[in-house]
Amino acid sequence: MLNRGHKQDPIGVFDSGIGGLTVVREIRKRLPEESIVYFGDSARVPYGTKSKKTILRFAEEDINFLQKFQVKVIVSACFSISSNALEELGKEFQEPLIGMINPGVNALSGKSSSKVGVIGTNATIESKAFEKKLKDKFRGLDIYSAACPLFVPLAEEGWTEGEVPELIAKKYLEPLLARNIDSLILGCTHYPLLHSVIKKVVGNKVEIIEPGKEAAKILEEFMDDNDLRSKGDGSLKVYLSDIPRNFDRTVVNFLGERPAEIELVHLQD
Repeated sequence: MLNRGHKQDPIGVFDSGIGGLTVVREIRKRLPEESIVYFGDSARVPYGTKSKKTILRFAEEDINFLQKFQVKVIVSACFSISSNALEELGKEFQEPLIGMINPGVNALSGKSSSKVGVIGTNATIESKAFEKKLKDKFRGLDIYSAACPLFVPLAEEGWTEGEVPELIAKKYLEPLLARNIDSLILGCTHYPLLHSVIKKVVGNKVEIIEPGKEAAKILEEFMDDNDLRSKGDGSLKVYLSDIPRNFDRTVVNFLGERPAEIELVHLQD
């Protein structure tokens, strides 16, 4: 039985690092009065190169940490977790759990897309999670996937415009464009920061889908359906397992603001 908590309880969001703050950004736009507790496992990032077994173990530890705050719903902002471990996590934990795969798939509803491109980390692409969900929901849809691992360091270094990211984007995306895709799902929390470069490469005929935006919409609908909307102060507490050297710069790029509260924690404690 799901434990839906109370209205005044915070929303929990977790990710393998700071990338999930792009999802927090979308949630705060839709639900500005909701308090959020965010955990980024930045000491063990990236999850996208880890085995499925390790990804599941890390995710369990991340959720155990969030449970200390009596969160009423948990958002797995990590695509690698959402594609490799969400089903197992849903059976193990009582809190409602929202991942990133279903939002990306649902965003295609009502659209006339026939050829979809999916980009993400190696773990996300190799899991074929998007492909399976898309095929289950839509008939006659052609799906083409590509891992784009260099997009992550580009986003974190702030190299989101100019010749270098554009050349890399072309290298990754041209095989998908050769398939005449009409939609492109950004299957990683970092990729929205490269939206303008990706858009320049794919052109106006390809619709770019950001699952984080759809996840915030799904979360809002869930809160309304279960009478969980809070009229709180909209506070945000950020907990990290490591403070990256360039955090002060990158946090603003990802979140759009600097959190008032940032704390370093050690899960093994």
